[in-house]
Amino acid sequence: MSSTESVPEKRTRSRKAPGQEAAPAMTDAQALEATANGPLFVAAIGVRWRDLDAFNHVNNSNYLTYLEEARLQWLQHVPGWFDEHSMPVLAASELNYRRPIEWPAQLNVELFCERLGNSSVTIAHRIVNAHDGALYSDGKVVMVWMDPASGKPVPLPQSIRDAAEADA
Repeated sequence: MSSTESVPEKRTRSRKAPGQEAAPAMTDAQALEATANGPLFVAAIGVRWRDLDAFNHVNNSNYLTYLEEARLQWLQHVPGWFDEHSMPVLAASELNYRRPIEWPAQLNVELFCERLGNSSVTIAHRIVNAHDGALYSDGKVVMVWMDPASGKPVPLPQSIRDAAEADA
């Protein structure tokens, strides 16, 4: 490609918070499909003073911690999500920062089942303000269930499939 050629831009509509102009993490069809039945799980998380960085807003790395906490809260409600032969690992993560989170804030981390695979599940997520729904971030993660002894993928536990299909 020469320096004068341009790549066509993919355009999608987004679900924007007031004053929000960022592009969505998912296509419109994916977002509608993932959110059709509402969130799979919503975790309420309070911003801690220690989460702030030198710019006086939540450090970018803490967004991943909030997402991890939300996934673990969800998994605690799913019996049989792991055993000695099957446990999840994070295979991929995508996080779009939409606006800074300031202290104090109460957050809702919304999880949606985007895709079920043979040994993996793709969880879409949104971090929003618990009071006014302002969008702070969105994206998705891929969790793969594997045998810790062999390091090989194993089929999703039926309890995970059942819990995720309730949202899909």
